[in-house]
Amino acid sequence: MKFMKTDRSWYRTRKITLSEEGRESDLVHLTPSDRVAMVWPLTVQAWTFKDGKWDESRLRRDVVRIERNRG
Repeated sequence: MKFMKTDRSWYRTRKITLSEEGRESDLVHLTPSDRVAMVWPLTVQAWTFKDGKWDESRLRRDVVRIERNRG
């Protein structure tokens, strides 16, 4: 299999400090939910790449309820 080299010399980049991270003008107005929604397609692609398929569980197994005795 032959891989083609991609010319990335024209890609825009910028250097920021860690304290400036997340303060970009286009991200400031987004809620945490909006930010997760932005990266969700990338997450699905990464899991598909890792496992070769994407099967999102429909039954949540992490939801629990704890009842304590009040007596």
